[in-house]
Order: sequence, then structure tokens, then C-alpha cells
Amino acid sequence: MPDYRRNRIPGGTYFFTVNLLERSLSLLTDHVETLRAAVRQTRSRHPFHIDAWVVLPDHLHCVWTLPRGDANYSARWKAIKIAFTKSLPATERLTPIRRARGERGIWQRRFWEHTLRDDRDYSAHLDYVHYNPVKHGLVKRVSEWPYSSFHRCVKAGIYPAG
Repeated sequence: MPDYRRNRIPGGTYFFTVNLLERSLSLLTDHVETLRAAVRQTRSRHPFHIDAWVVLPDHLHCVWTLPRGDANYSARWKAIKIAFTKSLPATERLTPIRRARGERGIWQRRFWEHTLRDDRDYSAHLDYVHYNPVKHGLVKRVSEWPYSSFHRCVKAGIYPAG
């Protein structure tokens, strides 16, 4: 079994990429309100600050800051994935292994995490999160993508409106 090494800094700030199992689907944008509800539900039980977030059809990127003394982002992702999955009808294709384990086929099992080291790293990852819809050809301008914290950052004066 692989040894996944996670960097856990209590109260740290992290960048995440989380993917659907089937990258050709658009479940995340088709069910964005369900995803938002799963995040709200998880945050009510396990608080964290959302620094940046973008939801694309088949994956998402975000930057979180955890509360002081807490480094358990894995429990939060597990809760978000479970809540989102339970809210969807079971129509996905399942491998025999997933079927035998009673698993659903919505999410990739793992996620990618990066601990942000300093202000420069933080700024670069916020830009990456918000530019991602342009990178994937979904829109021509960052401001055109509705499923992004970019709009909140503009209101807060972090980014210019254009």
C-alpha cells in the first residue's frame, strides 16, 4: 500500500486539488449548490477559512486556512465528499472493487495538497485558483466564471474588477 505523506501544520494554510473519478463529467458545476451545502455542513462541524475556491466541471481547487491547533484537513475532505455523494442519485458506473466495498464512483480516492510556505506562495496559489477557468478554456476572462471566490476577492479589494 502506498505511503501518502501529508504535511500537517496546525493552523496552516493549504492549497488543494480534488478531482472527480470520471473527468469527463460535469457533476461539480451541475450540482454546485449541493457541493456548497456539503461545504457549509462540514464547516459547521469542522471550521476552516476559505481563502480561495474555484469549482470547475470535473475538479476543484481551493486554499484553506485551518484553525489554530488543527491540522486535520483530511477529515474535512472526507466529510465534504461523503455529504456531496450522498446527495446525488447512484447512477455512476462502478468497478467491481468499488461495488464490493460499497463505495460510490464519484470522487478520486485521494486529493492533492500543498502547504503554503509564505506570502509569495499564497499569492501565487490564489492567482492559480482564480485563473484556472481561463486556463481550461471555459471562459476568456476570470470575471466571467461564476463558481469562483474571485468575485468575493474583488469586493474585498484584493483584485481589481477587470
